[in-house]
Amino acid sequence: MSSILIKSAQLVNEGKVEAADVYISNGRIEMIAQEINHPADQEINAEGLHLFPGLIDDQVHFREPGLTHKADIWHESRAAVAGGTTSFMEMPNTVPNTLTQELLQDKYDIAAKNALANYSFFMGAANDNLEEVLKTDPRTVCGIKVFMGSSTGNMLVDNEKALEGIFANAPTLIATHCEDEATIKANLAHFKEKYGEDGLKIEMHPLIRSEEACYLSSSKAVALARKHQTRLHILHISTAKEIELFRNDIPLKDKKITAEACIHHLWFSDQDYASKGNFIKWNPAVKTAHDRDQILKALLDGHIDVIATDHAPHTIAEKTQAYASAPSGGPLVQHALQALLDMVKAGKMTLEQLVQKSAHNTATLFQIEDRGYIREGYWADLVLVDLNKPYTVSKSNILSKCGWSPFEGHTFSSTIEHTVVSGKVAFSHGKIIEKGAGERLLFNR
Repeated sequence: MSSILIKSAQLVNEGKVEAADVYISNGRIEMIAQEINHPADQEINAEGLHLFPGLIDDQVHFREPGLTHKADIWHESRAAVAGGTTSFMEMPNTVPNTLTQELLQDKYDIAAKNALANYSFFMGAANDNLEEVLKTDPRTVCGIKVFMGSSTGNMLVDNEKALEGIFANAPTLIATHCEDEATIKANLAHFKEKYGEDGLKIEMHPLIRSEEACYLSSSKAVALARKHQTRLHILHISTAKEIELFRNDIPLKDKKITAEACIHHLWFSDQDYASKGNFIKWNPAVKTAHDRDQILKALLDGHIDVIATDHAPHTIAEKTQAYASAPSGGPLVQHALQALLDMVKAGKMTLEQLVQKSAHNTATLFQIEDRGYIREGYWADLVLVDLNKPYTVSKSNILSKCGWSPFEGHTFSSTIEHTVVSGKVAFSHGKIIEKGAGERLLFNR
């Protein structure tokens, strides 16, 4: 592997911003100092740039295998790297659903060839695959995904005995999608009776997939985790009410129950449905401005632990169908860091908080080995950003296979200049650099 010397960067790391040089050799950070003059195969002049640990996204849907008309690991990992996300954890609701160890290994084999970013994949849980779930290796697999709300295929876990078995016996972290299916069905029936199938509108989405549906399911997951002492991580919190389920009075490393906030729930509100329509249709739904503001507050005060994207592309044709037919989800991984940096510029968080919630805490929460921090001996997963160079999202610079973004037309205040993945420059000055795949994430468990 070649060596890289990054000169004169403003390092944002572990609660500080300070000038430093970084020397990378054999994929890892060998030295951090105010001035380094070692010869290197490549030197990057980072004067005027800020250096962050690469973002670690603990929730993406890259759609491979089976749904590759929407997205695939090759395209989406490049979008991630272009946006400063150097590691991802991908979800099991592909086709076929990732419900056996053999199918899980198939995804790792694809990523080993095609993922430009570092990677891990969740093992999927169903009502009838506990034996397969229990074979999951905590050292090499990020976690087990449980859909406690509607999903594709056989992945809705709604059998009480199955849920008890998973929570009681899971060999590693369980990540949950929490929405109560019975509540959603009742709400949908009410709106259909009142307005008819053709009268359903996107503005009804947060009322159908309501606060009550989220809280009922999240509180059930928390109760199960407490009963069985399960390591539980609840994904994409979308309501202010759910925040009370989580603690902020103990260190993250000691928490048994943790939570995630997503970019779309921090950025959009139900007021944006009028202009964005189905392009901001997600499950759980984007809800009120109050919910959005309280999620941000909970993120910063420690009730919510990490930031992710829930990157989940669909084609433009799929998203432009009528509300009831349009699928939920959208591409976000390419613009997550830029969106967060806009929030920094608006005074909503600091650079240090951004790094803590998008890299440090994700590494700590998942016990990722040697990543998530800019430290000597750690893998060199790094992103250099110009905080004062505007960047406008357009179809011409979107790398996700679906070809659209909810941020299309928006001008961000910052530009990603370079991304280093496991010691290799994978993106530089607007161009992907093909230098082999990322590395499989390992976990200290």
